[in-house]
Amino acid sequence: MASINFLYRSTKVRAPLNIRLLYRTTENDTTTDHVLGAKINLIVSKHYWTKEHSLKRVRDIEIANRQTETNNELNKIENHVLTNFEKTNSKILDKNWLKSVIEEYYNPKELTKVKIPNDLVNFIGYYIEHKEGEITKSSVTKYNVIKHKMQRLEEYRGHTIYINEIGEDFKDEFVNYYRLENYAQNTMQRELGIVKTFCKQAKRLGIETHTQLDDLKLKKEKSLPLYLDFDELNKIENLKDLPDYLDNARDWLIVSSFTGQRISDFMRFNSDMIRIEEGKSLLEFTQQKTKKLMTIPLHEKVTNVLDKRKGQFPRRISDQRYNDYIKQVCEKAELKSKIQGKIQKNISKEKDISKMRSVTGEFEKWELVTSHIGRRSFATNFYGKIPTNYLIYVTGHSSESMFLNYIGKSNKDMAMELIKYF
Repeated sequence: MASINFLYRSTKVRAPLNIRLLYRTTENDTTTDHVLGAKINLIVSKHYWTKEHSLKRVRDIEIANRQTETNNELNKIENHVLTNFEKTNSKILDKNWLKSVIEEYYNPKELTKVKIPNDLVNFIGYYIEHKEGEITKSSVTKYNVIKHKMQRLEEYRGHTIYINEIGEDFKDEFVNYYRLENYAQNTMQRELGIVKTFCKQAKRLGIETHTQLDDLKLKKEKSLPLYLDFDELNKIENLKDLPDYLDNARDWLIVSSFTGQRISDFMRFNSDMIRIEEGKSLLEFTQQKTKKLMTIPLHEKVTNVLDKRKGQFPRRISDQRYNDYIKQVCEKAELKSKIQGKIQKNISKEKDISKMRSVTGEFEKWELVTSHIGRRSFATNFYGKIPTNYLIYVTGHSSESMFLNYIGKSNKDMAMELIKYF
């Protein structure tokens, strides 16, 4: 049996941590304890390691997130070393062996043995396989969808898409094919960006890329952000005599609209995540997409849902059912004003074939509602009422410009907001 310790052994303010492997051997009824040490590449500050790393129930989000990131990395290193220890003869264990295991962790031998594909479709498969555990399930699904589209594009063009040919000519082919298949402009723009990202990953691994790669761009089609204002949320909240499944979905919509979280996060909320500080209810959870530890206060509208349900959040349901049910809820709340937008529609003329595409037109508002509307409603409704940096903390946007773009604020809007302070 072996164990691992991590130590800060330097006199410097910041330094790499040391790993220490402790194990015991028995030979001829004689037991011997062994200690092997080596440096790892993880650099931390002495203050963090001695004063903050071991703190329990941390309220400071930055420290908590740093703890999470550090522990995740240390756990990976520990598992790697112990896995190698278990399959190694104890007689050859020494300091050099430990150094080589650490070196292998940072520069895995497997990557040099596997031939990296130089065509787009196979590289996407390679990337998904080798990033397993590092990318979310939703990202894997998204990448596989693009992979299958590129396979169909290959069939259409009649030959393989090689990474080193992805330049302006490829972009023209890409756009023409997507238009032929009735994909929306923003789908084209987003997925060409992801194809570029794959090419850049391939370049880092030594695959040749086209000289025009960095300049490949498509315009994004602007659309008015769809959200539910406070009056509409009140109508939804005050609906009576809903069947249980719609009542459950309505309550999730209220929770979403007053916590500002993605469906991947709010649909996991449970009462164990709630703690009381100074008489206030706080919700503590880790965002699935960003892996950040979040602590947010519970709005009165959310506590009303909890009180109604004896301290529990609504029942979990699938994303698809939630999308379907909240449309029905909003229809019952008579959110029927006609607005420009897009809906997903099967455009196939053949009975047994589904060809779902975004169709632009004028629709009643309830028809355009999706699971994302709660998060956008939170950001839009509280903009100007809560300091923007606090809103960004809750929504998880990486910058103020991204947040403002998310809620559809232009330079003119900003100027009009500024007038209030003159």
